[in-house]
Amino acid sequence: MSAPGMTRMASMKRTALVSLVLANAGCASAPLERAGSLKSYDRLADANGLVTRAQIKVNKKELLEAKTIRIEPTAFPPRPDVALDEGERKLVANAISREMCLRLSERFQIVSSAEEADLTVKATVTHATPTNATASAASQAASIAKSVALPGVPVPVPRLPVGLGTLSVEAEARDFAGFQKAAMVWARGANSVSTARMANDGDAYDLAAEFGADFARLVSTGESPFGGLPSLPSVASVPAKLGGAPKYAACEQYGRFPGLKGFVGAGLGLPPGWTDKGADEAKPTPPQSSPEVASVEQQHSR
Repeated sequence: MSAPGMTRMASMKRTALVSLVLANAGCASAPLERAGSLKSYDRLADANGLVTRAQIKVNKKELLEAKTIRIEPTAFPPRPDVALDEGERKLVANAISREMCLRLSERFQIVSSAEEADLTVKATVTHATPTNATASAASQAASIAKSVALPGVPVPVPRLPVGLGTLSVEAEARDFAGFQKAAMVWARGANSVSTARMANDGDAYDLAAEFGADFARLVSTGESPFGGLPSLPSVASVPAKLGGAPKYAACEQYGRFPGLKGFVGAGLGLPPGWTDKGADEAKPTPPQSSPEVASVEQQHSR
């Protein structure tokens, strides 16, 4: 490797190390809450990640045999221990469902609520603490000041270690007979290198996508999503992540990803609701016919 290449590699390693240290240095603690929405909590085993606390249970063999999956909308308990208003709760819940739909589409065929499925998944938010918008604004100001004073220096500016939000969620996958095939109780807090959004639901919204990805990976692989590198959307999922149509029409009920405006908004620390309209713009999803049924329908239409 050339000298410039070695220099760039060393710089990337230093940046990753600094980020790791900062993430562990300032992290909000989230409780592993249980809301009673799971069919069973028996035999849940600890499976903590670097910045995530979790308990999981999984039947790998039967998960890998499944081909179709139905995703029920994420819910909050009737009396949630969550300091978010109704609009913020809807946005966070929808972010979880939409991310799960995207990630599970890589492994399963997603079907509508009117169709039968090998598996049905459902998540429930059990706890959330709000983001301190004032502290986030101060962190954004510090980041902008660093960019002006030290342009091109790849060292992240840590957020102020106050007012960091948290999110706790539980979810399960059941088969067509209602038997639990996977379960997860999950909790994570924002850390010093998390995006600083100037909104009450800023951290909960961003953590919602993290949970959606973790649970989808558990159901898709039958293995713990923790302990290795974080999973990224597949190349085929990139268009949907940028605001395009999802792979399966059933995912339209959760609306489109905000795409480029969402990335820009996050970089500027804008409230999630400024760029993400949630499921408000979603269209009704017609049942998806199998290829065999579709072929018969086409013949009758001729």
